[in-house]
Amino acid sequence: MKWIGNRESDNVEDRRGMSRGGKVVTGGGVLGIIILLLNIFGGEQAHQFIPVLEQFNRGQQTEQAQPPELSEEDENTGKFVKTVFAYTEDTWTKVLAENNVAYRKPKMVLFTDAVETACGGASSASGPFYCPADEKVYMDLAFFQELQTRFGAKGGDFAIAYVIAHEVGHHIQNVLGTSGKVSKLQQSRSEVEANKLSVALELQADFYAGVWAKQNQKYLDVDDIDEALSAAQAVGDDAIQSRMQGQVIPESFTHGTSEQRKYWFMKGYNTGDIRQGDTFAEIH
Repeated sequence: MKWIGNRESDNVEDRRGMSRGGKVVTGGGVLGIIILLLNIFGGEQAHQFIPVLEQFNRGQQTEQAQPPELSEEDENTGKFVKTVFAYTEDTWTKVLAENNVAYRKPKMVLFTDAVETACGGASSASGPFYCPADEKVYMDLAFFQELQTRFGAKGGDFAIAYVIAHEVGHHIQNVLGTSGKVSKLQQSRSEVEANKLSVALELQADFYAGVWAKQNQKYLDVDDIDEALSAAQAVGDDAIQSRMQGQVIPESFTHGTSEQRKYWFMKGYNTGDIRQGDTFAEIH
């Protein structure tokens, strides 16, 4: 993806190397990443494991006087993330204005291992996630290496861009009032029906990511869409359950199958029209 020399967002807070309490930490690990991928992008099922994971992480942490210096690669990744986030700001300000909606810019927090949010404490086990209470996207960039090495995604910078765009898609749902309506509906539905609504919400975020990609075609390289589709393939509920559990339980899906996630991303990309993203009509 083309990004060097373009505007970097001022709405990204880099807390990498700092614990949720503001102390510098090292360690962390594989256990958190494995739990993370049980229910990717902030799903509820993984949250029950977070207290255990955090206790494990605390045993691995060591305090230091000063934050560790980021490597050149980490610094560049941070700049890339800030630039992509700026692209989302520009795109959604324009697209929502065309639909007579004012865009509230979200913020992003890059963290290591654990973080405090207005939605409560979270660890890397939550995966990249959006908190509607503070309108912030939270992300531990270690996720992307594990996504590639353990779960077969191609990697590449656009895999990161796709995930950022997906999480910003949840912010769009918050701005438009969609997520609040879904949350109320879920309270009166069975677990299976509530899960279906969660799937529709996640697929719509993928659709919005595709719309964003369409609006930013001038920045895309030839392999970027393939990188996004590879990431979507890797984080489908069926792919994760098959790898982690050896079986697939459709009734427990909360994010959609690999094929669904790819389909809705591509529908957003092919149409570029936010009005074409009624994923809720597809779940009945």
